[in-house]
Amino acid sequence: MRYKNRLVLLLAAFLLIPLGLLLLQPTAVPDLAHGNVAGIKAVTSSWAKGDMIVLVRHVERCDRSSALCLGPADGITDRAREVAVAIGARFEQLGLAHTDIYNSPMTRTAQTAGYMFSKVSSGDGWLYNCKGSMLRDVLAHKVAGRNLVLVTHSECMDELEQELKLATPTLGYGASLFVSTDTLNGAPKMLGMIEASDWRSVNLKP
Repeated sequence: MRYKNRLVLLLAAFLLIPLGLLLLQPTAVPDLAHGNVAGIKAVTSSWAKGDMIVLVRHVERCDRSSALCLGPADGITDRAREVAVAIGARFEQLGLAHTDIYNSPMTRTAQTAGYMFSKVSSGDGWLYNCKGSMLRDVLAHKVAGRNLVLVTHSECMDELEQELKLATPTLGYGASLFVSTDTLNGAPKMLGMIEASDWRSVNLKP
């Protein structure tokens, strides 16, 4: 009988330990592309209310590519210019009348913002030096009733995901993270991500 009880406890431990580890894993960031109708509906609804925060990673950087540079080596590649323009066109579909746009001071983010929105800020250091402060700084720049688009870096996007207790997927050049403040207490909620190459599968029309 004692042996049987020990066996039951041992089996229970083997079952509970993996379950506990699974529950402790960070939640994955949803993919908003490829037919995620509910996710895109949440994005467009929050955007219409001015409750959206979007982080966009700069497009392909030249110093890590064999492709032709658009300009300085610390900027983007020539072929990435079209990618930035295409992403910007999708944000124009959403509407930019009530949107604040910021970019980090690095050449690659300034160029990306310029081709996306025909607008470049003087550069905001908090969108590059973001360790331990990304969420706080994002919320400090969010104006009620206005969407916020931030052209930044993968490290800062990872930082935000970690602060929201989410898994940090490897985001490609030009990827976008969508965070809504359209919640009961106004706390930021991750709606999901769209990779630059996946926008073609996204239907923004109601």
